[in-house]
Amino acid sequence: MLTITDDLGSQHIFDQTPKRIVSLVPSLTETLYELGLENEIIGITKFCVHPYHLKSVKIIVGGTKNVHIEKIKALNPDIIIANKEENTLEIVDSLREICPVFVTDIVTVEDTLKTINDFGLLFKRTTDAKKWTEKIKFANDDFASFMQDKKWQKAAYLIWREPYMAAGSETFINEMLKLNKFENMYELFEGRYPEVEIRKMRIQGDPDLVLLSSEPYPFKEEHAFEIGRVTHHAKTVFVDGEMFSWYGTRLFKAFQYFKALQNRIEE
Repeated sequence: MLTITDDLGSQHIFDQTPKRIVSLVPSLTETLYELGLENEIIGITKFCVHPYHLKSVKIIVGGTKNVHIEKIKALNPDIIIANKEENTLEIVDSLREICPVFVTDIVTVEDTLKTINDFGLLFKRTTDAKKWTEKIKFANDDFASFMQDKKWQKAAYLIWREPYMAAGSETFINEMLKLNKFENMYELFEGRYPEVEIRKMRIQGDPDLVLLSSEPYPFKEEHAFEIGRVTHHAKTVFVDGEMFSWYGTRLFKAFQYFKALQNRIEE
């Protein structure tokens, strides 16, 4: 018997190791796969794109904000993996009538490590979980050493257009910005993803860098030009949104990406 508490404080008791998993969180679907649980994953969202082949062999149960309850019920899962930000409370409450819903709440590197360890306990993959947490800790320490002599730069991280929206406080993206010594000019704005006016960027923070994420909005060159006309000296940089927003085992790859990004910015 296993008793484990999720990040919302809900206690879950399992007589047996859960064998049928529905994952509603793309980055955690990838994490479950990396922990050797491909056969146990039975349902995923349409946004679960890593590893790519899962979409052709697993049942798609909808998106992260709009799931097909009956389709999930028909899969007869033992556990559903959800996330406080990715999935609404209404969805989680509805799914609790089917089986236990393990809800994660991930903002920091430490939260990521905890989730991987929790999965190790939940699914009897403690050896794999330890391997991944040690790899991420090493990569984190290595990147911290790499950044030691770097100077802080003021930055804006944009995730959407029409209206423009930025990453704010209490987000995983904001924590990744800090690791890169990017001072988030929107950290003190109200809301986790505040709407912003790019024409006010100079008077509100005058950033050194404007980072344009590849997701959820696919920024293009014309958008960089539009922003450049009002920010003047700020350097506009396209960044891989997955590396800044996907927690879980993806974080290991992110640290290598951040090194390359830092070198690119210095060119």
